Amino acid sequence: MTKKIVALGASNSKNSINKTLATFAANQIENATVNVLDLNDFEMPIYGIDKEMESGVPTLAHDFKAHLKNSDGIIISFAEHNGAYSAAFKNIMDWISRIEGSTWEDKPMLLLATSPGGRGGMTVLEIAVNKFQHMNKNTIASFSLPFFGNNFSEENGITEDDLFKLFKEQLKIFTLALGK
Repeated sequence: MTKKIVALGASNSKNSINKTLATFAANQIENATVNVLDLNDFEMPIYGIDKEMESGVPTLAHDFKAHLKNSDGIIISFAEHNGAYSAAFKNIMDWISRIEGSTWEDKPMLLLATSPGGRGGMTVLEIAVNKFQHMNKNTIASFSLPFFGNNFSEENGITEDDLFKLFKEQLKIFTLALGK
């Protein structure tokens, strides 16, 4: 049975290494159709209750949410901006949280992070895992890839054997949850 996966890099960088990692991860899943979302396609006003009361929830937030609803699982790779989510991602999350039901539709999630540095976005990944556990009742697997430029290639994906093994373990947790 084909599974529908939504993948995104939680960054509005046109050359996002996190989008690259999320896309790679999604393409490792057998029998999956992958829908890679670009946050730049969902640029909205900065969320605020006054803005919501005046104009309602933007159509783009509903569109983003529809992609989540129509998936079987979600892969997000987080860019770390000053130790937290990027403003672009946080804004989308704020808007979609105002739409009915669960923010993440209780879909299985694989949360990733990478960076050029040695911590691989671990600070934002820890924030995301802790927060999302309260926002999603389904399985949440996670993996951080340090030193992206040294440990990832466009041709081969994750090139360091021990890191690839850890990634595959988390990917297996996610794919098993897709089968529920």
